[in-house]
Amino acid sequence: MSEIKLVPEGSVTSAIGFSAGGIYAGIKTRGAGKLDIGLIYSDRPCDTAGTFSQNSVISPSVTVTRGLVEAGRTIRGVIANSGCANCAVGEYGLKDAEEMAAIAADKLGINSDEVAVASTGVIGVELPMALIRDHVPRITLKEDGGNEFATAILTTDTHTKHIAASFRVGGSTVTIGGVSKGAGMIHPNMATMLAFITTDAEIETMFMRQTLLEVVQLTFNQIDIDGDQSTNDTVLLMANGAAGNPTISGGDEASETFREALFAVALHLAKEIARDGEGARTLIEATVEGAMSDDDARLAARSIASSLLVKTAVYGRDPNWGRILMALGKSQIKLEEPKIRVFVNDIQIVAEGKAIAYNVQSVVSALAQAEVRLRVSLDIGDGTGTAWGCDLTEEYVVFNSAYTT
Repeated sequence: MSEIKLVPEGSVTSAIGFSAGGIYAGIKTRGAGKLDIGLIYSDRPCDTAGTFSQNSVISPSVTVTRGLVEAGRTIRGVIANSGCANCAVGEYGLKDAEEMAAIAADKLGINSDEVAVASTGVIGVELPMALIRDHVPRITLKEDGGNEFATAILTTDTHTKHIAASFRVGGSTVTIGGVSKGAGMIHPNMATMLAFITTDAEIETMFMRQTLLEVVQLTFNQIDIDGDQSTNDTVLLMANGAAGNPTISGGDEASETFREALFAVALHLAKEIARDGEGARTLIEATVEGAMSDDDARLAARSIASSLLVKTAVYGRDPNWGRILMALGKSQIKLEEPKIRVFVNDIQIVAEGKAIAYNVQSVVSALAQAEVRLRVSLDIGDGTGTAWGCDLTEEYVVFNSAYTT
């Protein structure tokens, strides 16, 4: 398998043919370095795959983009705004999303059905279209504009989230770049808040779509901050074929390398979202091994990572392992309690389903680390799964108790 290398300062524009930019239009409150509208552009059409929120209340921005993906449209541009979710605003939501695509298309010199739309921010507020009409034409697209785009889609995030990786295929270098945002309302089902992944790979469309679904299931669908699923969740993968590599279509070494590289990019973006949870201080990694199946293990790991009681125990540096067993059990997967073992940062605290003698202060110190690994072994099969979350702090409650006031 070809070696996968991280691209220094990699971003969504690291792949050949992609450029991006951002601007402050006034959708968000003013602040140093703030941007609130971003554009991604490919100099050639992109085969596109996507996953979207399964919430029954959905943003029309998602409706527009999902329609393009499901229709098999090639996409060349993405326009995204932060500060307004364009959700629960009646008939204007769809009209505004469609107009956003048209405004971006005029800017880029392409058709409006080649532009995906994404929005993130407060629900129940109409998009300020006058600001969007005025500012989108002023956006400067740059080959190194990935960080500007990453900044433009932030809401309560504390930092931008982007990465790129490359590998060789048949004498060509293929690059995958990505950007994401999210810090609250995160408990995804088929996507996360917003994530855009670009590649210059020449790749067969059905293989790309299936691979994205598999990777999303293992990454974005395995993170949790607060148990709430956004109305705007979107993950897009755009491939423009500019690398000129032999077509990647599955069943060979190049295809496996592509999958591993896509997984690495998506995993980084997903973990950064979990790490950046509103008010969070600790990244929680929950792994369940020895389950009857990988599906069982992933379900149980996500149950542990999303448990409010587990989150608060980590925050309080409290080795209350009973909460881990509770969260494991509520997933309702098959298990045999006398076989359960539990570890905190590789310190064993449970054997045969019950507590064993351990140094309490060592576990307290482990829980004080920036990353806490909770590992549960069931010893009844070969299934393994991992999920990521964060601790729950007073800051999260205070922040979200006055989000719009």
